[in-house]
Amino acid sequence: ILTTSSVQQFFVVGFPGYQDHESKLLISGIFLIAYLLIWLGNLSILNTFMLDKNLHKPMYVLICTLAVLDITFSSVTIPRILAVLMFDASMISFTACFAQLFLFHSVGSSQSFLLMLMAYDRFVAICNPLLYPTIMTNKFLLKQIALCWLGGFTTLIIPLVLALRLPFCGPNKVRHLYCDHSSVVRLACADISINSYVTLTIGLSVMFTALAYIVYSYIHIIKSVLKIASSEGRAKAFSTCGTHLVVIFIFIFTAVGVYISYRIPGTSEDVRIMITVLQNIIPPLLNPVIYCLRNKEIRDSFIKIKCQR
Repeated sequence: ILTTSSVQQFFVVGFPGYQDHESKLLISGIFLIAYLLIWLGNLSILNTFMLDKNLHKPMYVLICTLAVLDITFSSVTIPRILAVLMFDASMISFTACFAQLFLFHSVGSSQSFLLMLMAYDRFVAICNPLLYPTIMTNKFLLKQIALCWLGGFTTLIIPLVLALRLPFCGPNKVRHLYCDHSSVVRLACADISINSYVTLTIGLSVMFTALAYIVYSYIHIIKSVLKIASSEGRAKAFSTCGTHLVVIFIFIFTAVGVYISYRIPGTSEDVRIMITVLQNIIPPLLNPVIYCLRNKEIRDSFIKIKCQR
């Protein structure tokens, strides 16, 4: 499937407008701190889950899966970004570039599917509470989580194959901080309209399928919650769903920000690149904070474990 290409390596440009050493060090320092906090926050979630058996429930299994995806998503790009900014390690092999491209978009798609599964979990828990233990068994949940991972990676097979069939015979400068599909494919010495159309169609299909199901689920959830007689019961139900909604909002907000930045004429490359990098940083950085602040069980368990030490 691979077309003969004279390009063996790509040169990752970084921020075109901030090529001086001081700017690179400042930006890389901020990204490094954010990356360390991402690991710290998400590992804290995973550690709390493993040490507290009371959290071994479907909702918390899903939260831990999201933590693993957050670590993976940020780790696909941020170490490479730091290498480019801190050590001027701008050269990346053809194979490594396409591997990064594939992993970045695949894990992002897996996150969309997982958020859809989390919406289903809340839908069953609130709309069919008596059937929840029967439906959301560990076996069923693990199968669905595996499908989220598999679905995310499967969606990128066609765009990857189409991209690998393109000839790369001239320019090799990726005007980004890492290899993403649009930045790499535009370097090809051939018509890329089919690649762009297929990738956009698949990307929007994944995003809007997940969003449509989440909206559908929460319409039914809100209807069910409003039928609860006690105000305390309604508040508790909305609280468990509120955390998930905040996480969804952040994920969609950053994704939409990236899309809009490419559609606004006159947007500088530096702004565009920064927005896409923030998509790698903001959700994984904020998700553990949101769950610790808003979820009482996780917060209490975390404090309990720390006090025991």
